[in-house]
Amino acid sequence: ASGKTRVPREEVMRALAPNGVLYAQEGDRWTKLVKPRPKELDDWTHYLYDASNNAVSRDTAVGPPRHFQWLAGPRYSRHHDHMSGASAMAAANGRLFYIFDHGSPQAIQLPSVWRLTARDAFNGTLLWERPIPHWHTQMFRLKSGPAQLTRRLVAVGERVYVTLGLEAPVSVLDAATGITLRELDGTAGTEELIVHDGVVFAMVNDKPFRQPADPKDYNYAWPEGPRRIVACDAETGETLWSKPQPCVLMLSLCADARRVVFHDGQGIVALDRRTGEPLWRSAPLAWRRPLPTSFAPTTVLYRDVVLFSGGGRETDARGFGTAGNVIHALSAEDGKELWNAPHPPSGHRTAQDALVVGGLVWTPEIAQGRDSGEMIGRDPRTGEVKRRFLPDVQTHWFHHRCYRAKATEKYILTSRTGIEFVDPAAGHWECHHWVRGACLYGTMPACGMIYNPPHPCACYLEAKLYGFNALAPASPTRSVPKQLPNRLERGPAYPEAGKRQLAPGAEGDWPTHRHDPARSGCSKTLVPPELKCVWEAKLGGRLSAVTVAEGKLYVASIDDHAVHALDAATGKPLWVFTAGGRVDSPPTLWQGLVLFGSADGHVYCLRASDGALAWRFRAAPLDRRMGAFDQLESVWPVHGSVLLRDSELWCVAGRSMFLDGGLRLVRLDPATGALIAEHVLDDRDPASGKNLQTVMNGLNMAVANADLLSWDGKYVYMKSQRFTPEGVRQELEVPNLPVSAQRGEGPHLFCPTGLLDDDWWHRSYWVFGRVWKSGAGGYYQAGRAAPAGRPLVFDDARVYGYARKPQYYRWTTPMEYQLFASARQPGLLLPGGAKADAEPKGKAKPKAAKKGVAAAPQTRIATDWTLDVPILVRAMALAGGTLFVAGPPDVVDETESLKTFGDPATQKALARQADVLGGAQGATLWAVAAADGKKLAELKLDAPPVFDGMAAANGRLFISTINGTVVCLGAGDSK
Repeated sequence: ASGKTRVPREEVMRALAPNGVLYAQEGDRWTKLVKPRPKELDDWTHYLYDASNNAVSRDTAVGPPRHFQWLAGPRYSRHHDHMSGASAMAAANGRLFYIFDHGSPQAIQLPSVWRLTARDAFNGTLLWERPIPHWHTQMFRLKSGPAQLTRRLVAVGERVYVTLGLEAPVSVLDAATGITLRELDGTAGTEELIVHDGVVFAMVNDKPFRQPADPKDYNYAWPEGPRRIVACDAETGETLWSKPQPCVLMLSLCADARRVVFHDGQGIVALDRRTGEPLWRSAPLAWRRPLPTSFAPTTVLYRDVVLFSGGGRETDARGFGTAGNVIHALSAEDGKELWNAPHPPSGHRTAQDALVVGGLVWTPEIAQGRDSGEMIGRDPRTGEVKRRFLPDVQTHWFHHRCYRAKATEKYILTSRTGIEFVDPAAGHWECHHWVRGACLYGTMPACGMIYNPPHPCACYLEAKLYGFNALAPASPTRSVPKQLPNRLERGPAYPEAGKRQLAPGAEGDWPTHRHDPARSGCSKTLVPPELKCVWEAKLGGRLSAVTVAEGKLYVASIDDHAVHALDAATGKPLWVFTAGGRVDSPPTLWQGLVLFGSADGHVYCLRASDGALAWRFRAAPLDRRMGAFDQLESVWPVHGSVLLRDSELWCVAGRSMFLDGGLRLVRLDPATGALIAEHVLDDRDPASGKNLQTVMNGLNMAVANADLLSWDGKYVYMKSQRFTPEGVRQELEVPNLPVSAQRGEGPHLFCPTGLLDDDWWHRSYWVFGRVWKSGAGGYYQAGRAAPAGRPLVFDDARVYGYARKPQYYRWTTPMEYQLFASARQPGLLLPGGAKADAEPKGKAKPKAAKKGVAAAPQTRIATDWTLDVPILVRAMALAGGTLFVAGPPDVVDETESLKTFGDPATQKALARQADVLGGAQGATLWAVAAADGKKLAELKLDAPPVFDGMAAANGRLFISTINGTVVCLGAGDSK
């Protein structure tokens, strides 16, 4: 900053992150100011906080989540049924470090892309990344870990300690730049590492890890055998000592100022941390054997006590029951047992919880729905129960979230249903079903916030947060005043905009996203099946779909915040308008005006003739920003494609009803920007005033996440949520979805994760129906009871789509797809093929399927026709009687590739498929007869379309492609 800067210094210091630096010029002198880090904040340097394995932070600023701090991608972990995408995470000195698989969620068999990523812990800014070329196979079976991956990353001060490969040595990186400073000799094959007081202790396996012969093996056992413990000077890299051991159990290694402690397969062993010489050995302590790779005994070193829990035995092969688990307390001085007690079940295919908080060892009973939820606190030296209490809230529990609980000195953060903040002093539970961490790793409390890596969970899918999110507690500086300042800004084109004379739009136009307020993707314009390229416009960047009206085409360059207007006949650029944030979907066109929302929290109105600003309305309550997907966005962003309903503009500002005061449903006069009405959609049930989490049915919660709006002529919809024309929410409680729930009034197009979600994650898809059912036993059910797929289009009689075949809906690794057409509310077929005109009686058993494919759904919709296509359809439009579909080639049969997954030829083919998805072989456009599904024509395209990036207008087809080009296809002369 210079002396000419008018921003008050107090405001600059407010905006700086802790440890942030300000350089200020006063005359000829520069002054450096560093914003101090509040003493209430704490780092989280290891998987289990520090080298003691007591996963309890000293951070007193962490509290129940009330605000977004920042948000990053990916939106989801790649696949629920296989290895978690999140391996490890740590935070130190204002930076966050994590290892995550950025491979395609299109198919879990596609190659992994593992990276070590560093971000600013306070605003999410990407600092640097390092590739990890070789890691465990992503095909590890559901809930199989490997649990040890969480222990391959440690961050302390200005150093990061990590293995940058499965058999790689420990690398020491500069935390600010990611540059490798040194590799530690003798640590190749490190499986776990901890750092304490300037010494790195590595658990080394000199035999390469043997991947399971069958990656689908549910109970693949951790390979026992000899290990070495190596101690290295963290600063110089000098090897201090190396000691072979007959065994070192997973996650048992811990250290303090005097000793290194671990379980050697027989009992607990303590070594002198300076020399590696034995200090003592305990009596034998049992552990779960064989040890599943997902599980690990619990070992905690707390002051002069060592706590150990071996895990007992599983009573259910799926991890739904354990018995016989005992927690032992040993003297850290000589290894003699101080006490033992039953250890309540607290994990679902994960290690059991033992957390020393407030001087007590807490062991919660939270593993399964039948468990009581009781918290038991014992004296760590005597085992005496000092405190115990049951939950004081009523909630829905089914099974634990598959990752360890963490804690601070104020709260125990259990992982029963989401993130529960349990105050052991008050005996109070506060539940947050709408947020959770990644399988295997879980969540992390640090820097005054909760960090949640992307999950693959299908529970509460219309309400639960997605992406890599950092959440902050309540703050007086983030409140929203009841009386908001003037939010309307008038531009130079405002006088003309307010004098609009209403006139019907041209029938052949495509004036809003997916053509009309219902988002049908269907136009009556006739587009010939045989097409040629008429023009191309190379705009660059990540493009939205297009809208077309009055001879102009409009498209958003999303990350550039730009709306482009082109001549629809020639592709000639006409004008560009730059908004204050991303524009994630194309504008809506009305009466010579261009209307759209932006991630800056505003709704914009431009004059179509020249792009001049008519007005801008801040739909967000305040101009408050946050880091979101590596840009600054409003805390309350607005989707680009606003809804026009009976000459009213409707939009939603915000991200979640549970954070930052909730969402804002705003209705405006599109000509003037005047506010007609505003509805706050927050975490309260408008009928009862109770928390919205009480509006539940099974694993379904009321819709709480924002999305594009649609209108069917009677109701407005956001996902499955229905609104009256006055903006009142109706039918908040989601039915438990018998087949009949999709029948009746109000079928509409929606997606539980949002119509703009282009991740292709396997537990979400589009539905033309009324409701969605979430959960492991629910996510596939909408697809068997209503037309479903991705994408879908529909007309007055039928729905057309690209959908997984019926046998690939439920709990399946491979995915194979087909085009289909069905009635809007089709009949149903039972497993044997019999028709079911009404709700089937009894429980139909799934029909057996081919080996390697999950059982077919109990019922499926009746289709009018189906068609296998050799392309992975990414965009679709219905024009008259012709269905147009486009996408990259489908070069791998996933069912067959799963059978030979480990074969080099199969791996080569899968790598090719990943390249093809990125555009390596362009794309293909098919024209299909809507009446009977027969192929009419085919055209090669230079690049695949963006997701849902096709429009049909005035006899032509328009496609936005992933290489930043808009393509116009028609029957006229080619370019």
